[in-house]
Amino acid sequence: MKLSNFDFDLPKELLAEYPSEHRDEARLMVLHRDTQKIEHKLFRDLIDYFDEGDVMMLNNTKVFPARMYGNKEKTGARIEVFLLRELNAENRLWDVLVDPARKIRIGNKLFFGDDDSLVAEVIDNTTSRGRTLRFLFDGSYEEFRQKLIDLGETPLPKYIKREVEPEDEERYQTIFAKNEGAVAAPTAGLHFSKHLMKRLEIKGVDFAETTLHVGLGTFNPVEVEDLSKHKMDSEQIIIPQASADVVNKAIGEKRRVCAVGTTVMRTVESSVSSSKQLNAYEGWTNKFIFPPYDFSIANCMVTNFHTPKSTLLMMVSAFAGHDFMMEAYHEAIKEKYKFYSYGDAMLIL
Repeated sequence: MKLSNFDFDLPKELLAEYPSEHRDEARLMVLHRDTQKIEHKLFRDLIDYFDEGDVMMLNNTKVFPARMYGNKEKTGARIEVFLLRELNAENRLWDVLVDPARKIRIGNKLFFGDDDSLVAEVIDNTTSRGRTLRFLFDGSYEEFRQKLIDLGETPLPKYIKREVEPEDEERYQTIFAKNEGAVAAPTAGLHFSKHLMKRLEIKGVDFAETTLHVGLGTFNPVEVEDLSKHKMDSEQIIIPQASADVVNKAIGEKRRVCAVGTTVMRTVESSVSSSKQLNAYEGWTNKFIFPPYDFSIANCMVTNFHTPKSTLLMMVSAFAGHDFMMEAYHEAIKEKYKFYSYGDAMLIL
């Protein structure tokens, strides 16, 4: 498989700038891998495909307000700073992306807030847009973290051209988010409402929570035609023993084990035993899944509609079958399904 196998024309009007009014009223395209049949439903109809004892694996990562705006010393130029990951809590070191990057060099200082109450010094270059910042702040670590939250805003994807609205803070967070650390939401999970979760629970569907703190590795473009040469950035993952036990029991009973989102699929495929069971794990993954690939844990998945040539599209193509997935995407465009974070969803059985 080559990069060009994952290209398609996506009309701009199909990019969702707003979510459905109610989370579970997004449209749902259902793909049956065994019959190659495609159905058109609403997300709340998802419950019809699951029975007692089936398991939904969720990513409970929580998005933090990672996008900040500062001013460069002397020139006052406005600089966007996107917090990626904390490197050292004691020294307040962070990996970030800056824009415009050409203006930001080692030794520069950036000032944040109307009162310049937070200052950062650039101490290293990491990539073309990447920098390491040391934040200078008088106060405790807890006060410093609160200051980042106060000054930051919800990091909506770049393709959403409108301004961030107060409602986005709640819209861009799953209802089961609890472990803070992501710079983007695990978007398949955004479709679940409290009402739908309760209905699934009453039906006897089990939930297994995992964590993958979504970083920019998920979105970095693939720039090589030979996919085997693409390197993913590492992202932090956690699979608790209790979740592994729930999943392994369902595998043993030949139940449906559903990965809610590509982040969950990457997480569980990063920690598989030789007997194709899920192992508890806490660490990092840079796993890149593209066709052909033999999946070990999940036998169905929920996902959104993804960008042309993205690693996310490559993974779902490996799961559904490349030709079937591209057929589904062409049908989605014809039927005017909405794409990306706030878009519609797909269930692959």
